[in-house]
Amino acid sequence: MVSKRQLSKIAVSEESSKTDLLSRCSGTKKSRISDERAPAQGGLENEGVFEELLRTSGIILKAGEGQNEIAVDQMAFQKKLRVALEKHPSYPGVVEQFISGLESHIKDRSQFKNCLLPCTPARTEGSRTLVHSYCESLVKLLLGIKILQPAVVTLLLEKIPEFFFDVCLLKQGRRLTVPILDALSHLDLDAELLAEVRQSAMAIVPSVKLEDLPVVVKFILQNVRAADAVEVISDLRKSLDLSSCVLPLQMQVSQRKLKSQAQASQMTTSQNCVKVLFDVIKLAVRFQKDVSEAWIKAIENSTSASDHKVLDLIVLLLIHSTNSKNRKQTEKVLRSKIRLGCMPEQLMQNAFQDHSMVIKDFFPSILSLAQTFLHSAHPAVVSFGSCMYKQAFAAFDSYCQQEVVCALVTHVCSGNETELDVSLDVLTDLVILHTSLLMRYATFVKSILDSMQKLNPCQIRKLFYILSMLAFSQRQEGSYIQDDMHMVIRKWLSSSVPNHKQMGIIGAVTMMGSVALKRNEADGGSLERPELSTECDGQLSTLLDLVGYCCEQTPELLALYYDELANLIEKQKGNLDLQLLDKFGKSLVEDFPNDFVVDLSPTVDGSFLFPVKSLYNLDEDETQGAIAINLLPLVSQSEPGRVADEMSSPRKRAVSPLCLSPCFRLLRLYTGEQNNGSLEEIDALLGCPLYLTDLEVEGKLDSLSKQEREFLCSLLFYALNWFREVVNAFCQQQDAEMKGKVLTRLQNITELQNVLGKCLAATPGYVPPPATFDSEAPEGVPSINAGGPVRKGSDGCHGCALTGQCPVCHLETYIKLCITASEVVQLGPAELCFLLDDMCWKLEHVLTPGSTRRVPFLKERGNKDAGFSHLCQRSPKEVAVCVVKLLKPLCNHMENMHNYFQTILPNQGVVNESGLNTQEYQLMSSCYHQLLLTFRLLFAWNGFSQHENSTLLRSALQVLADRLKPGETEFLPLEELISESFQYLLNFQQSIPSFQCAFVLTQLLMAISEKPMTGWKREKMASLAKQFLCQSWVKPGGDQEKGSHFNSALHTLLCVYLEHTDNILKAVEEISSVGVPELINSAKDGRSATYPTLSRQTFPVFFRVMMAQLESSVKSIPAGKPSDSSEVQLEKLLKWNIAVRNFHVLINLVKVFDSRPVLSICLKYGRLFVEAFLKLAMPLLDHSFKKHRDDVQSLLKTLQLSTRQLHHMCGHSKIHQDLSLTNHVPLLKKSLEQFVYRVKAMLAFNHCQEAFWVGILKNRDLQGEEILSQASAAPEEDSAEGSEEDLADSTAE
Repeated sequence: MVSKRQLSKIAVSEESSKTDLLSRCSGTKKSRISDERAPAQGGLENEGVFEELLRTSGIILKAGEGQNEIAVDQMAFQKKLRVALEKHPSYPGVVEQFISGLESHIKDRSQFKNCLLPCTPARTEGSRTLVHSYCESLVKLLLGIKILQPAVVTLLLEKIPEFFFDVCLLKQGRRLTVPILDALSHLDLDAELLAEVRQSAMAIVPSVKLEDLPVVVKFILQNVRAADAVEVISDLRKSLDLSSCVLPLQMQVSQRKLKSQAQASQMTTSQNCVKVLFDVIKLAVRFQKDVSEAWIKAIENSTSASDHKVLDLIVLLLIHSTNSKNRKQTEKVLRSKIRLGCMPEQLMQNAFQDHSMVIKDFFPSILSLAQTFLHSAHPAVVSFGSCMYKQAFAAFDSYCQQEVVCALVTHVCSGNETELDVSLDVLTDLVILHTSLLMRYATFVKSILDSMQKLNPCQIRKLFYILSMLAFSQRQEGSYIQDDMHMVIRKWLSSSVPNHKQMGIIGAVTMMGSVALKRNEADGGSLERPELSTECDGQLSTLLDLVGYCCEQTPELLALYYDELANLIEKQKGNLDLQLLDKFGKSLVEDFPNDFVVDLSPTVDGSFLFPVKSLYNLDEDETQGAIAINLLPLVSQSEPGRVADEMSSPRKRAVSPLCLSPCFRLLRLYTGEQNNGSLEEIDALLGCPLYLTDLEVEGKLDSLSKQEREFLCSLLFYALNWFREVVNAFCQQQDAEMKGKVLTRLQNITELQNVLGKCLAATPGYVPPPATFDSEAPEGVPSINAGGPVRKGSDGCHGCALTGQCPVCHLETYIKLCITASEVVQLGPAELCFLLDDMCWKLEHVLTPGSTRRVPFLKERGNKDAGFSHLCQRSPKEVAVCVVKLLKPLCNHMENMHNYFQTILPNQGVVNESGLNTQEYQLMSSCYHQLLLTFRLLFAWNGFSQHENSTLLRSALQVLADRLKPGETEFLPLEELISESFQYLLNFQQSIPSFQCAFVLTQLLMAISEKPMTGWKREKMASLAKQFLCQSWVKPGGDQEKGSHFNSALHTLLCVYLEHTDNILKAVEEISSVGVPELINSAKDGRSATYPTLSRQTFPVFFRVMMAQLESSVKSIPAGKPSDSSEVQLEKLLKWNIAVRNFHVLINLVKVFDSRPVLSICLKYGRLFVEAFLKLAMPLLDHSFKKHRDDVQSLLKTLQLSTRQLHHMCGHSKIHQDLSLTNHVPLLKKSLEQFVYRVKAMLAFNHCQEAFWVGILKNRDLQGEEILSQASAAPEEDSAEGSEEDLADSTAE
């Protein structure tokens, strides 16, 4: 046993000791123990008991800056040393000798530091150490030996006083910092000293070794106070950079093989250190409430997208997983960051790929957040949730993968349309990227077959694609899925329910596509055995025969079969096995010439409602072997009576005009696939005529019977669909003659549409024939009223009678037509308007996010994709890519429109009607509107906010910028491209022909400028919006534009103007003091001269926006503080004076414009303004009353007049008993009462309470006249409520 030692006493006061100790960092106290064995240089030349025992046990002591080395495992060293001590001849006296040697050794500070630092593994040439890469310090190893522990602890306690207040040690060297912080974390330090130590620790965070980082972070988090928690966490968040931990690992993984086992060990150690770091953060978050809330606040306060790191996402997941009280707040912050684009999906992918070991612990939270995000109405949040599912499946173990698949299946079986679509898309990505992994959970995916009734046709296609990939990609493993799919499809095809047959057809064709793709795999190792392939082909052939048998007598089902096969060929273009395609498709395409094509002859045998006439022949010079489309006879055969007669005859395939377009589409896609895109084999169909009838219907429709008019409408629908499909087919051919014929067919379409419009107007109640064949209920087809053609709402023009691919389903068609038009003949306004109108409908459907409203339980669901089934098989990005390819020709058309209207509108918006062709003007105006709408739909697409679409956005902006700077935009930064594009589009403002065009141009510029919005763009937006508001919008006939659409656009433009102007208060004052008086002094139907868009009809729109913007603007005025200087107080008072003056002017307009909407706006926004005044202005008045008494008095006097008028409105609402107005009264009166008492409190605060006295406010009407019916009840009014009467006068005393 060692003798008892006393702690050394410091013979100076505490204050002087700090300075003295700092000045003698190299000095040590004298030891009571005398040892004649004074160490030589380094203390290692003359070995004593201490050095000898350490050396024989495996530790080599080093002098100077070299760390002590260990040659054996730590446990082995401790065991060897303990045994050596116990077996020593002089035991237990050897223990005291050993401790004496240790004390002598650590007299030197550098050697003491080495003993506190971790030992390094000893290496010799040509040998490989088995020691772990991280070893404890010598002191810690000695503390782990029981017989040495008491003496070592006593020795260390003796050393502590030497280092009190010695913070300089932290700054002297990085190697000593970690042991010091580790020791200090267990001590109760002075607050000032603790802050200094923490600051020093924070400074070394960026450069500290990875294995030491957890200790440093632990010290910082353990010693943070609530008052400065946010600041400390913000600094720590900025200093921590996980990318430096990941980069070496990625470099190592990228190599083909790790060079040695040591590198593999180093890689694992780095991952473990990161894991320990987050364990430290997790403990702090769990047990320190301030740390959890401060970290959330620090992330929330970071506004720039570039400031956010992988660390932020992991910490948010950690807090969500660890601290249940902060889950909602964490979810809110994460959702907000995703919406703002601060948490891109790339950042999440990096987190999962680089730190999966850490994130795996938060899997329950990841699953919960992903499920919640899929319920969101914001597309970016939904996309983030789907990405979380995919990353979790790829990065985690089988248990997590199973949970992910189960969650996705649950989403599919839910009632939310968006969840269903997104979940199927995620499963599709998983089956493509991780087929073998997903195969393990195929049973769960297959269970969706039990919920097929909830799926629409597009979703059924996705599901069968997923199941087919699983069934035919894993050899024998997928055979049981094949059997189940065959069984389900056969059951559906045998059903008598039409919807079930549709599902069976879709499933069978999807299976065929998977088999065909399987044959075309490049990797021969994945091919099935020949006998299995033959068996598969036989089963599939039998299944398709069953499909044909079930469809042959039902034209709608047969048309769907044609459509599905055509979709398959189009989607998998170039990837199908041509032999298999020929085997299953040849017989179907041969149906077309047999069913629909006849030889052209002067007369047609048969009895029909109308005489047959050959029309629209583009090959009149070719009489030899001429053909025609046998349309009118087929339409006659499809009449209800004749169909019934044919059904009674022996079974044969039905021939119906319903199948004309679908069958031709299959024919041309099949032909193009077999002939590398060439359609020369069927080019006669482009110019061949149709058997129709005389279409000169002007004046004849009234004489026709209802049956004849409906027959004529159906005939025109079929003809239109045929021409549209022909344009689709041949627009991509290179032959010049074909290009000319395609443009002629486009003209035929516009002509037929005009005729059809006249026929529909004369045929009320007409139900068009079905043209999309995957709809859920045929009875859902709308009828056509007498008002004319219905609004375009599908892939085509009129109602449901358009084929899913019509008028021009393929967006590539627009590109070809635009190019062809410039090469052959210029597109006319009618044809251009037709194409643009159709494209706008497509873009609005695909690029505009739809509603995510959940469908109530047991309620029927409508298919939002009805009529767009072909288009919806493309992703929004694919559609956006097609539109970007179109931008150059679209810009050409825009510039042509600009030049046209520059000549017609010489004086901004005033039409020069001399020799004006009104019809052409309207067509050109419509084209201009559709062009602007196309640009707006593209650039407002939310997909551009995602990182993976940044290149596409750049390409789109480059097209626009290149119009101003040709050839100079390739290397421009994104911000300059945005500015140039903004300026290019801004140049069109002088040629805008209608208010709707002005509205769309403003929206387009908003979409461009928000990426991001800068000062000069805000100024331009405000100037543009004001220009449109100050412009007179007159139609060619002389009438002013008006109506609900005009009012809605006016509301948006006025909001844009006031939100982007540099001074909202000044802008509101200008409109209310200049524009409104001009309107009041004008005639009954007059307008403001300064603001021609301001009329008596549009006044409620102006009034609502001005009141809302005024209330919003005062909220941005900072609340008054006691510390505000006199100048700051005066500036705020000036703003409030202007705002209150504007409020007074607007409130008093009710005396002139006393309509119900205006009164409702006054009551609603009047209360909100008073509440904002109480919250923000009254604290200012409290502290500025004495210095600026006159200004405060003027302010309150003006506001008193407004609140008095609000009180009159309350009385008016009660007298008229208008429920919509009286609903606002209680809350407004409460605010008015609070205002009175708050002013009294302000006067009392400034020792002027004697100036406040209460009067009685009488009930008056809007004009200020006393309401006589309540004159007797006036004294009974609440005194506080009526105390406003003399409020201003009282403050003046």
